[in-house]
Amino acid sequence: MPHLESMVTKRSRKDGARTSRSAHRKETGIRYTVGLPSTLAGQVKRYAQTVDTSMSKAIAALVRLGLEAQADRKREFFKKLRENLGNDDPNEQDRMVDEFRTLILGR
Repeated sequence: MPHLESMVTKRSRKDGARTSRSAHRKETGIRYTVGLPSTLAGQVKRYAQTVDTSMSKAIAALVRLGLEAQADRKREFFKKLRENLGNDDPNEQDRMVDEFRTLILGR
C-alpha cells in the first residue's frame, strides 16, 4: 500500500508566507512497504552494501533488473520459436522444448 506524504508547512520565506515541504521535494515515486523473509533481506542488505546504496534503492534496482531479465527471456523465447517453427525432426523438437522450458522458467 503506498504511503502518502503529509503536507508539512514551515516558514521559510522572509515575508512569513508558508510553503509546503513537499512542494520543495523532488518526486521520487510511490513508496511501498514490503516484507522480506530474513534470508532474502540479508541478501538484499549485502547487495546494498556492495553497491553502496540504501536498502530501498537496492530493492528497486533488483526489481528493475528482474523485470528486465524476464523481458529478455521472453524476447529470446519468441526469437527462438520463430527460428524453429518449421523444424520437423522429433529429436530437435524435444531439445527445443527443453531449451524453451529453461528460457521460460529461468532454470
